[in-house]
Amino acid sequence: MKEQFQKYLKANSHIRFDLKAILFDMDGVLYNSMPAHAKSWQQTVEELGLKTNPEEFYLHEGRTGASTIHIIFQRNFGRDATEEEIQAIYERKSELFVKYNTGETIPKAREVLDFVKSNGLRPVLVTGSGQPSLLDRLDHDFPGIFTPETMVTAFDVKIGKPHPEPFLMGLQKGGNLIPNQALVVENAPLGTEAATKAGIFTIGVNTGPLHDNILKDAGANLVFHSMQELLNKFPEILEITSLI
Repeated sequence: MKEQFQKYLKANSHIRFDLKAILFDMDGVLYNSMPAHAKSWQQTVEELGLKTNPEEFYLHEGRTGASTIHIIFQRNFGRDATEEEIQAIYERKSELFVKYNTGETIPKAREVLDFVKSNGLRPVLVTGSGQPSLLDRLDHDFPGIFTPETMVTAFDVKIGKPHPEPFLMGLQKGGNLIPNQALVVENAPLGTEAATKAGIFTIGVNTGPLHDNILKDAGANLVFHSMQELLNKFPEILEITSLI
């Protein structure tokens, strides 16, 4: 594992780490909400008479809703969706998401956040989600962890993942940081790509159906398979980043 951190420093022309914050994605990292997202997107698209499959939306995870809809319209109609179409489609998708989402948190997500905070690091949320039903639950499920000042959501960004904008904003909200002062925890390829483009060491936690190689190809420096595994490795991660 030490080798991966050393490779990152060399590739990004950093002398060392100076960790101040950990940037967390939300869906698939803190909440087991991706099955509901995928199911609600698939049903919404099929109600339009279009064909798709749930795995597609794991690949789209992290995009803004409008961006996902534009991709589907370009593929099927050769054009972007209108603002009216975007609003109607996203409202239907959001309605179904509320129906299907269980609100279940990812096992050990709370413990990872507590560990980060107890070690003097700032947890920052960086999500492409604009679902009020999820955002409103954060303080209930993870009390004392995030504040509006340490959250980047779909309401803040103009471009969204896979563009580095969300994570560059996350660095700002983490305390006007530079990339070697943070780590990213992501489960999605587009989020991993965005974090990598922002120049931040990225830990993939593969909680979905996609192959590990998809996260690695997107730039993940390390890949774990659960937040429990990340929790087990975090003391070693902090030791390595403090010594090299």
